[in-house]
Amino acid sequence: MDQSALPEKLHEYDCDLWTTKRWEGLATRDGDILICTSYKAGTTWTQNICALLVFQTPSFDRPLTELSPWVEVLTGPVEEMQKTYASQTHRRFIKTHTPLDGLDFLPDAQYVYCGRDPRDVFMSMLNHIQNMDFAVIARLREQQGLPQLAGMDAMPDDPNLLFKQWLTTGLFEWEDDGFPFWSHFNHARSYWKYRHLPNLHFLHYQDLKQDLDGQMKRLAALLNIEVDEAAWPQLVHAATFDAMKEKATNLAPETNVGLWKDDSKFFNKGTSGQWQGVLSDESLAFYKNIRLKKLTPALADWLEQGSSVFGDPKDLID
Repeated sequence: MDQSALPEKLHEYDCDLWTTKRWEGLATRDGDILICTSYKAGTTWTQNICALLVFQTPSFDRPLTELSPWVEVLTGPVEEMQKTYASQTHRRFIKTHTPLDGLDFLPDAQYVYCGRDPRDVFMSMLNHIQNMDFAVIARLREQQGLPQLAGMDAMPDDPNLLFKQWLTTGLFEWEDDGFPFWSHFNHARSYWKYRHLPNLHFLHYQDLKQDLDGQMKRLAALLNIEVDEAAWPQLVHAATFDAMKEKATNLAPETNVGLWKDDSKFFNKGTSGQWQGVLSDESLAFYKNIRLKKLTPALADWLEQGSSVFGDPKDLID
């Protein structure tokens, strides 16, 4: 594509769970860090890393979900979210799950996208749904005068049946996969298309697992954040899976409203390949066919295995 092309907002993402309308009235600042990861693909991990780099301490003065609330989610009044970001004097790191085609592009912001194998995203989503307290969601929505969530009771118990539904049923009219949430594939494509932009940065879940220290230093350099070398060991330790699980109530999203049955189970296993032995050969063959239709070979390979295997996304050719 034209390397001078900039992203355009093409869609308003508006559903029972979240809406991009909540961006209206949120004033942005030069240098804002937008964490743009798809669901269950390392969002909280990326948020925590950004917080560690910005504050340069392993302990924060409030829960991560209050430091970096999800802009679009309908679990609380929009005014509270906007007030939180407006009052911050430090460099802001803002959580959004919106594909790039649903955002007004900000040339002076820094975008951080984290990729993950779609099969692992699905497995993590299963744990996510099982751990959600839907009674809390119902109460929060009732307080805001919102209709109750629909569709969650239509999910099959068999993970292979749900996997096929996830791959073939969309939430928005321009998407045809992602149920009961939104399309992990469309989300990835929207950022991948503009990976040449200097303010769009790519992480990968597997790369973080294999070389957390190196990836954190790489991100710090991309975001132009200088960190005291003596502080690195404790910052890297604070970003490990075990350390985050120990601080689950302070680091998991929406803990301030009691969204999870067990906060620590939000950080379930933190491993890749959990789909092995769960998804059948038939399901995996079906996924491979879907993959060929929805993703370019370069994007598919990178999502499944990361930069340590396939190289920097900015250097890959579709």
